[in-house]
Amino acid sequence: MQLFYNSEINQTRNTFNFSKDESRHIVKVLRKSTGDILMITNGIGWTFEAEIVIPNHNKCVVNILNSKYELPKEYSVHLVVSPTKMNDRYEWFLEKATEIGVTVITPVISSNSERKIVKAERFEKIIQSAMKQSIQPYLPTLNPTVTFSEFIKKPQKGMTFIAHCDKGEKLKFKDQVKPGISITILIGPEGDFSSKEIASALKNNYTPVSLGKSRLRTETAAIVACHTIRLCNE
Repeated sequence: MQLFYNSEINQTRNTFNFSKDESRHIVKVLRKSTGDILMITNGIGWTFEAEIVIPNHNKCVVNILNSKYELPKEYSVHLVVSPTKMNDRYEWFLEKATEIGVTVITPVISSNSERKIVKAERFEKIIQSAMKQSIQPYLPTLNPTVTFSEFIKKPQKGMTFIAHCDKGEKLKFKDQVKPGISITILIGPEGDFSSKEIASALKNNYTPVSLGKSRLRTETAAIVACHTIRLCNE
């Protein structure tokens, strides 16, 4: 099954018109025609079964046949991850975290971050594509990029953790994750969080954790954390 995404479709609609770009993709690239069935999500839990009635490459029109709503997970997964030096590695993280089931992603700039600017529009497209590929009705939220000092002051839902490689006592993350509990975890850049940032996180009730014996890249650490939470909730 192929899933399409459009934030404007909702359960009150009987018909729906795709944008010019989407229409061209459906009609010209996928060669869909009258009577073909499409599955569409609005990214907030609703999935729609729709039949093409006008396969125009400028404005493809569908009739909504039925709709289904899926309740959100009782927990949320908030990954707060520093941008990587190589942009493609962060994009890989976004894709895989979306497939696994991340709820919210916040790019955070720390004092050791080599990349200070991110391409939010491209990141959003990657997340949307991964959501469609993995047939999920919920689109993860991509928050605006913030500095570490800005983020750490904001209250977060559920349990809060910081994964770092500095010395000091750290708990095993896999032993701290609880089913049904929302989690926020901070993942630093290639140079790790600074000692000052770690101290600030601890002061704001973040629990220091280890993701394993191996030293992981930023994007790998984020995926390990996301997958650990997913497995705990299966």
